[in-house]
Amino acid sequence: MIRGQNVTLFNPQGYIADQQHRLFVLIGGLLLLTATPVVLLLYFTAWKYRETSSNTAAHAAAHPERAPSQLFGYITWGFPILCLVLFVSILWPATHKLEPRKAIASGVKPMTIQVVAMRWKWLFLYPDQKIASVNYVQIPKDTPVKFELTADDAPMSSFWIPNLGGQLYAMTGHVNRLNLVPNKLGLYDGRSAEINGAGFSGMTFKANVTTAADFDKWTLSARQSSPMLDSATYANLVKPSQDSPVLYYGDYQSDLYSNIAAKYMSSHMSHTAEAVTTPNAEHEAHE
Repeated sequence: MIRGQNVTLFNPQGYIADQQHRLFVLIGGLLLLTATPVVLLLYFTAWKYRETSSNTAAHAAAHPERAPSQLFGYITWGFPILCLVLFVSILWPATHKLEPRKAIASGVKPMTIQVVAMRWKWLFLYPDQKIASVNYVQIPKDTPVKFELTADDAPMSSFWIPNLGGQLYAMTGHVNRLNLVPNKLGLYDGRSAEINGAGFSGMTFKANVTTAADFDKWTLSARQSSPMLDSATYANLVKPSQDSPVLYYGDYQSDLYSNIAAKYMSSHMSHTAEAVTTPNAEHEAHE
């Protein structure tokens, strides 16, 4: 049924996605291993004591003088407790190991890509290469990438490249960090994983994993042949639009990303300050 289909859950192309896939298969197998006996026992009990059975009365007869079985009690309570301990012993360390903000150890120098979620498009800023792109991100193979996620004039959006790893939210006034490593060359789909408005269905992008040499060629080409992302261009770009095309920019203001994040951080801080100072002011007025 799924043969020949690109089912992203079963087609990991990055280190994090591969670890998540292995964890999913392991936990799924253990769940089947623990749930199957319970389901079979339930079916057996229902069949044995069914109403149409000829020996229902004999089997269902009460025996008030019979003492409860300690072995049955141990099994009833012990089996679920052992399963719980097993799952916790696997999931607890795996959760910390796959923490999105945790840097991935590698012999390759990591790179940073700053991501801005807009309505309804994705802006990617490369601070080291001084280029930018819209709805397209290119990454060198086997290179750890730290995505710094924020948003500008947009609802909370879920940044997700399914073949490479899990999703993380981009929101105004906050910077989230998602670490991924692509291990195979290819062109992968990225999207907003949750509904965030009228243009949600078109809020997609392409993630192109290439060799380091091809990545360098692309960055050089973008710098030489693309316009600059200046203030006027950005003001037009941030306006809501649907199904936006891929765009490239050969340069941008170095403080663009920090200004985007700070714009909403200062607003949130002022609201927090008002919430803290207002009760004190009212108290002083009463005094």
